[in-house]
Amino acid sequence: MSNNIEWENKDHYGGASAANEVNYIAQRSDVEVALGEEELAHRNPIFRKLGGLFNRGVEARGIERVPEDERNGKHTIGLLLLWWSVNMVVSTLPIGLLAQAYYTLTFHSAVAAIVTFTALGAAFTAFIATLGPKTGLRTMVITRYSVGYVGATIFSFLNILTQLGFSVTAIILGGQTLTNVSNDKLPLEASIVIVGFLALVLCFVGYEAMHYWERYAWIVLFIFYCCMWGLAGHKGFNMGAQQAEQDVGKSYAGDFLSFGGIVFSSASGWAPVAADFNCRLPSTIRPWKVFLLTWFGLMVPLLFVEILSAALMTVPYYAAAFETGDAGGVLAAVFEPWGGGGKFILVIFAFSIISNCIPNTYSAALSCQCLLPAFQKIPRALWTILVFVIYTVAAVAGREHFSEILSNFLAILGYWVAFFVVVVFEEHYIFRYWFHRQGIDSSGPARGYDLTVYDNWRRLPIGAAGIFACCCSAGAAVVSMAQVWYIGPLGAVFGEFGGDLGFEMSAGVTPIVYPPLRYLEYRLVGR
Repeated sequence: MSNNIEWENKDHYGGASAANEVNYIAQRSDVEVALGEEELAHRNPIFRKLGGLFNRGVEARGIERVPEDERNGKHTIGLLLLWWSVNMVVSTLPIGLLAQAYYTLTFHSAVAAIVTFTALGAAFTAFIATLGPKTGLRTMVITRYSVGYVGATIFSFLNILTQLGFSVTAIILGGQTLTNVSNDKLPLEASIVIVGFLALVLCFVGYEAMHYWERYAWIVLFIFYCCMWGLAGHKGFNMGAQQAEQDVGKSYAGDFLSFGGIVFSSASGWAPVAADFNCRLPSTIRPWKVFLLTWFGLMVPLLFVEILSAALMTVPYYAAAFETGDAGGVLAAVFEPWGGGGKFILVIFAFSIISNCIPNTYSAALSCQCLLPAFQKIPRALWTILVFVIYTVAAVAGREHFSEILSNFLAILGYWVAFFVVVVFEEHYIFRYWFHRQGIDSSGPARGYDLTVYDNWRRLPIGAAGIFACCCSAGAAVVSMAQVWYIGPLGAVFGEFGGDLGFEMSAGVTPIVYPPLRYLEYRLVGR
C-alpha cells in the first residue's frame, strides 16, 4: 500500500520515536492500534479474570505488536547474556559427546565440526533477532510477511514441536542428573516433573522475569564448567584415543556432515524464537549490534561446552560412564572425586535446565496463539501451562531413550529451520527493500513493512510462493537426509550409514525457488 506519510527523525535503519509512531497512526484510517499492556489486560473476560495476576507483574502481552512508547533499552545486554544462560546448561553437554559415541569422530574432527557449524547456525539465529526491535513483533508473526497467515500457522506448528522437543530433551537430562545424585532413590519420573515445574514458574510470569533470570544464571555454571576442565585434565585427556575408530573416505565425510547437522541445529534451532526476546527494544537500535550480540551470545557458550564434552570422551573412564549412564552418568563421573560437594554441583546442573526451558516454553506458548485467531484470546500465561503439561508427559514417556531422541530430533530440526530463515531473509533483503524503494509501505519503524496489518490476513501476502518454496526445500531435505530410520538417495552416497545433507540442501533450494515465485505472486495478487 502506497502512502506519502513521512516520519521525522528516522535514522538509516528505519527507527522512529514514539511521537512519530502516534502521528503515523493518526493519519491512517485502517490501522489496528498497538495496544498497551494495561489495555491488553482488560481485552476480554478471560483476561479480566486474570487481572490480579497481571497487576502483580505477569505479562499480559502475547503476540500483539509492542508499541514504541512501551519499549526501552534496559535489556540490551540481555541479547548477549540471555543466550549465554540458555546455552551454558547441562543439556548442551551431550551434543559434543555424540561426536564419538555415535559418529566415531576424533576430538580434532569434532572441534572442527563444532566451530564451523555453530558459527553458521548462530548467524541464522542472529539475523532473525535483528527483526525483533525493527518490527516490535514476535518471530512467528514476522513470518506472516513472507509466507502469509496460513504459512505462518504452519511455521508456528513446527515451532511448537521444536520447542517441545528442546524441552523434552532438557528435562530428561535434568531428571537424569537429579536421579544420579540421589543414587536412584528419587525416581526419574519425579525428577523430570520437578525440573519442568520450576521452569514453568518463571516463563509463566513472562518477559521481564525471564530476562532478569537469564542475565545472571550463566555465572555459576561457567565456574563449574571451568572446574570440569580441571577435573577431566587431572584424569588425563588422550586426544588421539579415537583415531583407530574413526572412519575414512566417504564414511568419514558422512559422519562429519551428520554430526555437523546436529551442531548446526543446536545453534540455528533458536532462530524461530529469536525475535521473541528482544521485540521490546527500541526500533532505533542498530541491526549490526543486535546481530553481533546474539551471534557471540550463542557462539561463546556453545563452543565452550560442546568442545568440553567432546574432550571428555577422550578419557576412557568418562566414555565408560556414558555407556552405562548416558550424559548424566558422565557428569556424575566427573564430579565423583568431590564427594558431597560434587553432588551439590550436580543438583545445580540439574536445575540449570530451567534456563533452557524458560524460553522454550515461553515461545511455544506464543506460537500457540499464532495457530488460530481465537487462540489469541487465551492469555499467553495459560498457554505456558498447557505446554508444560505436554512436554513433561512426553519426557516421562521417553525418559529411557534420551540420546536417540536428541540425535534424531536435532538433525531433523535443522531441515525446516534452514528454509524458514532463508525465506524470511530473501523477503527482507529483496522484496521489502524493493517495496521501500518503490514507495510501497515505505514509512514506519520498519521500511517496506506495513506493521499495522500484521493481524489482517486480507492485507498480508497470500503466502503461496513461500509455502511452495518450503515444500520444495522439504523434498530436497528428504532425499538428502541420513537418519537411523531412513537414508535418502543423496545421503546414501556417503558410506554404509550415509551422510546427512538435509539442512544444506534445504537451505540451497529455497533461494532458487522463492524469489521468482514471490515476484509472480506480488504481480498477480498485489501484496
